[in-house]
Amino acid sequence: QVQLVESGGGLVQAGGSLRLSCAASGRTFSNYAVGWFRQAPGKEREFAAAIDWLGRSTAYADSVKGRFTISRDNAKNTVYLRINSLKPEDTAVYYCAADRWGSATIDPEKYEYWGQGTQVTVSS
Repeated sequence: QVQLVESGGGLVQAGGSLRLSCAASGRTFSNYAVGWFRQAPGKEREFAAAIDWLGRSTAYADSVKGRFTISRDNAKNTVYLRINSLKPEDTAVYYCAADRWGSATIDPEKYEYWGQGTQVTVSS
């Protein structure tokens, strides 16, 4: 069992950058794959990025590839999502999710634990 808390969201100008954090409880966090998903107003939840439990493989949605970078620091029980060159269409609530012993999957159904989300708003 893990608890996830996202942070780092806020209001930024288009072209700016943010680093989101997903902090997890428990000594076994290093054994969890972590994915980032986002949900814009009136839209379905969509995959953004994921990293496996070893940090050896990552996956990105085509819409964010080249701008988003996912990383993890297991010693700090934290996964990060750095977002560069923010666009208004990046505006959404960003959620992190964890999958025990998992790989970097784009399927939200594979993730067992979810945080409450952090709001990212990008002004044009």
